Formats: sequence, structure tokens, C-alpha cells
Amino acid sequence: PQASGSKYNKLKDGLRDLNLHTVCEEAQCPNIGECWSGGTGTIMLLGDTCTRACKFCAVKTSNTPPPPDPEEPFNTAKAINEWGLDYVVLTSVDRDDMEDGGADHFAKTVQYLKVWNPKILVECLVSDFAGAEAS
Repeated sequence: PQASGSKYNKLKDGLRDLNLHTVCEEAQCPNIGECWSGGTGTIMLLGDTCTRACKFCAVKTSNTPPPPDPEEPFNTAKAINEWGLDYVVLTSVDRDDMEDGGADHFAKTVQYLKVWNPKILVECLVSDFAGAEAS
């Protein structure tokens, strides 16, 4: 971790204040301090609990995770705008408990991001949505 007042702590505090999650934290990435201090981060949508239990992953799992925060798409866009980013990566936990696997949540997040900054580049690393083509 970086010293108090650093970009790392600013990002961490901002994430907590808006109830947002990152794959960096949830997967216990050893490079988190370096990346966040450089202004790079990946927002993990749909909460911090995955419905799958992949052996290689450190993210918390449950067959019945809490419902996603309905304010998360807006809060994500707000945070990214406040941080002044022009490029963001969105990923998520797998949510096999949701009919669309969280696809609508992703879409809303991108829509809010584009409202705040129409020129922002958004990379979405989506799940397989359990093979549901309608998602």
C-alpha cells in the first residue's frame, strides 16, 4: 500500500464511499499499489461475490450472492468522471443467479459513462452470461 494521501488511497477511499469494487482488490492482485498509483484500475461490476467457484480465482463465491446495487452503474460513472479518466475497463463477477447474467447492468453503466463523458473509451470484459444469447 502507498502512503496516506497518495493516489492509491484516494482511489481506495472513493471506491469505498460509492460502494464500488475492483478486480484488483477482490482477486488480491499483488500489483495493486503500482497500478492504482499510476491511475490504472478495473471496476468490477455486480458486487464482490461470484456465483462460480473457479479454483484459480480469489474472488468470494456464493450460489446466492446479494443483489447488485442498483446505484452501481451511476456511481461507477460518477467516480470515473471525478477521477478524470478517459479510458476505463469494466469487468464483473459471474452472476448466474440473474436472468440476463448482469448484461443490463453493464449496458446501464456504459450509458452513464457516455453521458458524463461522450469521448470516454470503455472496455467491457463481460462474462459468458451462461451462454444466454439474449443477454
